[in-house]
Amino acid sequence: MASGGRKSKVSEWIDSFLYARGWQEKQFNTALHVDDKEMTSPTHKIDCYKNRIALEIEWNNKDPFFDRDLNNFRLLFDLRAISVGIIITRCDELQGIFNQLGRGLSYGASTTHMSKLIPRIEGGSGAGCPLLVFGIQPELYDESC
Repeated sequence: MASGGRKSKVSEWIDSFLYARGWQEKQFNTALHVDDKEMTSPTHKIDCYKNRIALEIEWNNKDPFFDRDLNNFRLLFDLRAISVGIIITRCDELQGIFNQLGRGLSYGASTTHMSKLIPRIEGGSGAGCPLLVFGIQPELYDESC
């Protein structure tokens, strides 16, 4: 029900659960070298990283954030910095719950959810990086939380 600001309460809960188990937010410092010239190209920060696993939580961002994440996974996989990319988002079916709670307008069609992610993956985004995606379903909603 609360506004997310920088991160939603859902994202914060997942992050804190993983951080307590040794995961960390991570930005990779990458660069290209051409002859004697170095061009730095830092990556976008990964929400949670551990043991070459990169995990992003996209709960209620604008859907182009999926493009950013998949491109970041592709680059880091090609550079052998990660072995797999994981995205946690919401299934479209959660919209009914958001509507019932009076928050449906905050979770619109142009925000991050599975039907915005799957076509990107099927279209080749992420390239050769192995991907694992989780869509949170309505059955996981707990009114008491």
